[in-house]
Amino acid sequence: MNIDHLLRLEIEDAVAALFGQAAPVLQIQPTNQEFEGSHTLVCFPLTKLSKKGPEETGSVIGEKLVGNGKLVSKFNVVKGFLNLSISDEAWVKVLADMLATATYGQQAPNGKEIMVEYSSPNTNKPLHLGHLRNNFLGYSVAEIYRAVGYTVHKVQIINDRGIHICKSMAAWTLFGNGETPEGSGLKGDKLVGKYYVEFDKAYKAQVKELEGKGMTTEQAEKEAPIMKMAVDLLLKWEARDPETLKLWKMMNSWVYAGFDATYRRMGVDFEKLYYESDTYLLGKEEVMKGLAAGVFFRKDDGSVWVDLTGDGLDQKVLLRADGTSVYMTQDIGTAMLRFRDFPKIEGQVYTVGNEQEYHFKVLFLILGKLGYAWAKKCYHLSYGMVDLPSGKMKSREGTVVDADDLMEEMVSDAAAQTAELGKTEGMSKEEVDTLTEMIGLGALKYFLLKVDPKKRMLFDPSESISLQGHTGPFIQYTHARIRGMLRKANLTTGDRLPVTGDRWELHELERNVIVRLSQFPSKLEDAAREYSPAVIANYIYTLAQDYNQFYQAIPVLNEPDSDRRAFRLAFSGATADVIRSGMRVLGIGVPDRM
Repeated sequence: MNIDHLLRLEIEDAVAALFGQAAPVLQIQPTNQEFEGSHTLVCFPLTKLSKKGPEETGSVIGEKLVGNGKLVSKFNVVKGFLNLSISDEAWVKVLADMLATATYGQQAPNGKEIMVEYSSPNTNKPLHLGHLRNNFLGYSVAEIYRAVGYTVHKVQIINDRGIHICKSMAAWTLFGNGETPEGSGLKGDKLVGKYYVEFDKAYKAQVKELEGKGMTTEQAEKEAPIMKMAVDLLLKWEARDPETLKLWKMMNSWVYAGFDATYRRMGVDFEKLYYESDTYLLGKEEVMKGLAAGVFFRKDDGSVWVDLTGDGLDQKVLLRADGTSVYMTQDIGTAMLRFRDFPKIEGQVYTVGNEQEYHFKVLFLILGKLGYAWAKKCYHLSYGMVDLPSGKMKSREGTVVDADDLMEEMVSDAAAQTAELGKTEGMSKEEVDTLTEMIGLGALKYFLLKVDPKKRMLFDPSESISLQGHTGPFIQYTHARIRGMLRKANLTTGDRLPVTGDRWELHELERNVIVRLSQFPSKLEDAAREYSPAVIANYIYTLAQDYNQFYQAIPVLNEPDSDRRAFRLAFSGATADVIRSGMRVLGIGVPDRM
C-alpha cells in the first residue's frame, strides 16, 4: 500500500469535487515535526481554483478528505499548509504490505543503465584516506541506483602513465637492489610508494647540491640527474622501449595486487577497469579530428587549444607543442570509449574531489562541442577533503593517512571496545573477527558517508566507533538488538508474522516508526537524484532513533496481549529489515549479534 500515491489520488479527487476543476501538480511534503501529521499539502497554488484564501482552502479540502473514508483521520491548517494525519488502519496496512514484500524499497529493473566511476588511483603510491571517501561514495551511489532499478556499471580509470610513474621507476632502478614485494614483505603498492618517496628525497638533495654549485633553483630542478632519468624513462616509455615497458609492467603489477587487497577489505568492486595508457591515444585522435573540424585551434608553437571564453571560461590546452597529451586529452578518450563499450548508459558519474570541478566543467563542454549529445548526461560527483584531528594517526610517509593503516586501526579499536564491553563472550575467534571487522569498517564507512559529499569534513576515529550518538555502531547495535529479541520469540530473520492491529489505536511511537519506514523508497529516490548516500545514512539513523524511543517506552516480549505482541514483533522485524537494506546500499554490514 503506497500511502503517498493513494493520498495524492484522494486529494486530486477532493479538489475536483470541491472546485469543479482538475488539480494542478500537487505539492505534498513531509509534515514539519512541530505539527501533528505526516503529510502536508501546500495550498497556495490551489487558491486560484478555490477562489478562497489558502487557510480556508486547506480547511475545506481537509474536511472533504476526513469525510471521504479511512485514509485521512484528521487535519490541521497552519498558514496555508494542510497537515494531514493518516488513519491507524491505513498505517497497519502499510506495514503489512512491507512485510509481504521481501525486497521492500527496492524497485524492479527499469531498463535504464548508468555508469559510476570511483577510486581512479595513480600507480605510484598506495591508497589513502581521500581514496576511502571516494570509494565509499562511488560504491554507495552505484548501489543506490541499483536499488531504484538501474543497471549499474562500476568502473575506474587507473592513472598508470606519466612522469609520476617514472619517478618511482627511476628510484627503484637506482636504489632498489632488485627488491620485490615477496622479498620485502611489503604490499606491492606500498613498495612502489616507498620508492616514490625515495625519489623525492634524492631529488631534493640533488637540487640543493646543484644550487650550492651556483645553479638557480629552476636550473637545478631541470638538471638534477634523477629527474633527467625519470624524464628519459618517460620518453622511452612513449617510444615503447622494451626494457622500459618491462619495468613499468612489473612495478604496476605489484601495485595492482596491493590495490586489490585494499579494495577487498573496503568491500568495493568494479565491473571494468580503464587504463590511461590505453585511452590517451584515443583522446589524441579525437582532438585532431576536432582540430580538422574547426572545433579547436592551433597556436603558433603547434599546441592545440579549445576556446571556451564564450562559455564564461577560458582557453584550454589539449595537446602540448611537442604533441604530448594532457589529462583533459585522456579524459576525452576515456569518456568516448565508455560510451562505445556501454552505449545504453543514461550517463556517467565521475566521483572525483572538488578541486577538479573546473576540469569537469571543461570536459563536459568539450564533449558537447565535439557533437556528443551524451555529454549532457555526465555528472561530476564532487566531494570535499577529509581532515583528521591533530595528533591522530600518521601515515608512513608523514603526509597522508594510509587507507590500510586506517582500516586496521578501526578494526583494532572495534575489537578492543567489544572485548571491554563483554560483547564477545561465547563467540568463536572467527565470529569475533567477523564482528569486529564489520563494526570497525562500518564505523569508518558510516562516518564518511553521513556528511553531504560536497562538504569538507573532520573524521574523528574515536567518535566514529562509539555505540552512542550518530554513528554506524549505534545503528548496527539497534539491528542486533531487534534480531536478539526476535530470536527470544523463536523467530528467524525470514519469518513473516501476520500483522494485526486494526482493533486498537497505534501508540504515537509505533506510528512514528511506521511513518518513517514508509519513507524508505522515496529516500532511495532522493539519494539517487542528489547522488548523496548521506540521505540514506541520516534516514537510517533517524529510523534507529525512532525505534529505540519505542523500544524503551513500550513492551514487546512482555506484552500480555498476544495480538499486540505479534504486531510489535512484526513491526520490529520490518524495522530491522529496512535498517539492513539501508546500510547495505552504504556498503555496511549489520550483525545479528553484538
